[in-house]
Amino acid sequence: MKILLSNDDGYQAPGIVALYEAIRDLGEVEVVAPEHNNSAKSNALTLHQPLYVTEAANGFRYVNGTPADCVHIALTGLLGYKPDLVVSGINNGANMGDDTIYSGTVGAAMEGYLFGVPAIAFSQVEKGWGHLDAAARKARDLVQYLSAHHRTDGAHWLLNVNIPNRAYDELKPFKVCRLGRRHAAEKVISQTSPHGVTMYWIGGAGKAKDDAEGTDFHATLQGHPTITPLKVDLTDHDALRYWGQAAVQLAAGGDAA
Repeated sequence: MKILLSNDDGYQAPGIVALYEAIRDLGEVEVVAPEHNNSAKSNALTLHQPLYVTEAANGFRYVNGTPADCVHIALTGLLGYKPDLVVSGINNGANMGDDTIYSGTVGAAMEGYLFGVPAIAFSQVEKGWGHLDAAARKARDLVQYLSAHHRTDGAHWLLNVNIPNRAYDELKPFKVCRLGRRHAAEKVISQTSPHGVTMYWIGGAGKAKDDAEGTDFHATLQGHPTITPLKVDLTDHDALRYWGQAAVQLAAGGDAA
């Protein structure tokens, strides 16, 4: 099995190093990751400046761009072949609920998915890398299962995985869940720079709004690593009929008020 490994915390982050060590014997693992931390870069691609690929002493390759840049470059020329699996992580902190929209970790995996490659985004629930060895081992369990049962053959898919910061023996079985929801983010933080200019920092993530049973928030609190299948189609299919009627009225010169 050929695996492309990336992340959003940067090629030197403990999470990607631990994940590489955990899965390196499951196939041919190539690392192409950002040079620096790129958290919350989502699916952003760099279009107006050149990108450079550099090889580190440990054989990892890093790019002066976003997580999506790394996977895009790898799949469109750098590797010279199509991998069987794209893996992203392990992220330093949860990517649950609405976080998945902003996540660079998910963005890297999604870029693989958009190119028709099965992909997984791995994250730890709490920041700080506590019990990282257990998270890497749990991630290996999933990758090994998918390989052994030929789940990387044929149709592609995108999985979002969050692993509680617990010792391996204290982690409960994987649980398949839907995404929860968060409240709005905390208020922006404003400060005055040494030059007297007002600057702003994005506030922290809001608290869970929907953490009912069946969500990733609920399951991870119970000690379950969670698996959430994701899709890219943003169409609101339930609203197509409503807006279709509006379009008909508009075309007929309906009341704009």
